[in-house]
Amino acid sequence: MKVGTRGSSLATVQTKSIIYALSKITHEKIDIEIIKTTGDKIQDSQLYNIDAKGIFTRELDNAVLQGDVDFAVHSLKDLPTELEGDLEIVAIPQRESSNEVLVSEYEWDELPSGAIVGTSSIRREAFCNFHKKDFSIKTIRGNIDTRIKKVLSGDYDATIMAEAGLKRLGLNEHIKKRFSIEYFTPAAGQGAIAVVARHDSDKRNILENLNHLPSFQEVTAEKRVLQELGVGCQWPLGVSANIKENKLKLCAVLLTKEGKVLSRVKVEGSADEASKLGLKAAKLMMEDYI
Repeated sequence: MKVGTRGSSLATVQTKSIIYALSKITHEKIDIEIIKTTGDKIQDSQLYNIDAKGIFTRELDNAVLQGDVDFAVHSLKDLPTELEGDLEIVAIPQRESSNEVLVSEYEWDELPSGAIVGTSSIRREAFCNFHKKDFSIKTIRGNIDTRIKKVLSGDYDATIMAEAGLKRLGLNEHIKKRFSIEYFTPAAGQGAIAVVARHDSDKRNILENLNHLPSFQEVTAEKRVLQELGVGCQWPLGVSANIKENKLKLCAVLLTKEGKVLSRVKVEGSADEASKLGLKAAKLMMEDYI
């Protein structure tokens, strides 16, 4: 088998974790194909200022469609709500934390007015504004290690990142603060890995063994909210679902870039109705701002 992945340290670690899991299921050799995406080449722009749909996934998915690789490994939050052609998410392994964290020499409440905070996410910028933080928001790009170095070198006073990435890379010591889901609601799918293959792949039966049902149900609900609202990274939307004892609780927050809350909803129900719960949340949100 051959797997396609981006070349960042996080993408490599995530892909190797998938290969390790597959090694317990099959003795088939798995080779890694590093594929550079459009998003990897753009280093000087806020993502919400460009057409960001699929910029971290398109080239990988094309390789799957063309048969150059058997499957691709993605950070799920990078995936468009609708996949191209014959592609399908065939597995989502057990999800890592979806929380946001602060990387800084400062405590969150000690960051001064005008502090330079690096982010390329309109959602993170909006939440900073919602919490009345008078920061100077600057674009920060590059892989996780690079962004951390930019903070430690003093180029930025702080940055906000997904906890999952730091944990997977063993960089927990750089976490200054872990935000609660309610305080800083993450992007849909944050912390989850997606295994993407063709519908008709002869490797599908093997790959499906990697699926963790509760994680799959959580992100199904979250992505349904995105799909129904028709928004992507150009909108300040936080969505988070959590399953305990087959009960799913979902919270979603839609803000303006300036930090005004347009809609905040919470729904809950059976995890088996994950998609319906995501639809319900989206409809409630549309009633608030349409």
